[in-house]
Amino acid sequence: MSYVPSAELVARVLEGNLRAIARLATRAESGVDEARMALDDVFRHAGRAHIVGITGVPGSGKSTLVTALTAAIRRTGRKVAIVAIDPSSPFSGGSILGDRIRMGEVAGDPGVFVRSMATRGALGGLARGALEVVDVLDAAGFDVVVIETVGVGQDEVDVARAAHTTVVVSAPGLGDDIQAIKAGILEIADIHAVSKCDRPDANRTIADLKNMLAMAVGAGTRYGVRLTSKPGAAPDRELEWRPPVIATSSQRGDGVDELLTAIDRHYAALRDSGELDARRARIAERRMLAAAEDILRTRFAQHRDGRVAELLGAICERQVSPHAAATRLLDELNVGGHA
Repeated sequence: MSYVPSAELVARVLEGNLRAIARLATRAESGVDEARMALDDVFRHAGRAHIVGITGVPGSGKSTLVTALTAAIRRTGRKVAIVAIDPSSPFSGGSILGDRIRMGEVAGDPGVFVRSMATRGALGGLARGALEVVDVLDAAGFDVVVIETVGVGQDEVDVARAAHTTVVVSAPGLGDDIQAIKAGILEIADIHAVSKCDRPDANRTIADLKNMLAMAVGAGTRYGVRLTSKPGAAPDRELEWRPPVIATSSQRGDGVDELLTAIDRHYAALRDSGELDARRARIAERRMLAAAEDILRTRFAQHRDGRVAELLGAICERQVSPHAAATRLLDELNVGGHA
């Protein structure tokens, strides 16, 4: 396989070339410096796709639901890209990346692109480089980009800072009536989907979710009901959105079209109220801060055997506090400059 310069890859990505999309996504995931300018260029061409995050605890049926939802979106004529995050082995760092197998019935559709990514130790349910892969897919002309998170439970909130619409998937019979509450992700949902609704205990999960949402609103905790405008600007109008609870069965196809309708309604509400710009601003802020952290982490690693080691010794001898040492390190590494 011949090497293609990143600048040339960008032109092919913008044309929708699937091989170029895959190659640039690989470079985004690996974080190679050579791809930095290309990814910055791709970012300027992105910003048109609807980013939908699908999250929930392991075993809730996310992948099966994503497959059914993708088929429903394709029936509307829209192109769909899926970024499926799989957990990495804590021992080898490898990953099964089995979503291509689980999503086999849509993976062969020319209007569907499936990209699996390994977390490689990243917390929060997303893999490092995931949002840059989303940029590549967005710039390539996919109308909807679905991010399916790894299913890590309590820490799985990063998707809410990366997507325009967040769907939390719950399933009956997983040991809790409402797994989302225990996982701490109830409040990030724009839409609740209860999978496997053909099971006899599904009605209890649906009822419990609706009751919990009603109590939250009654107590003044507005989970997804009223969203703020972007900083420094008044909204066109206040967005009122009560997260619906939708019963789905991917096997029978029940509720999938209703779920897609809710996703589209939510995106329209965001756009019409001006809240979509606010969400994009929050996503941009998160990405900027995350990039700054990565730059700092890289610089620290470069100085690990030098100044970092010296300051660490001073900390261990109680000559300087960790906070004071960190301040010195940042000053000496010329943070914000080009050293």
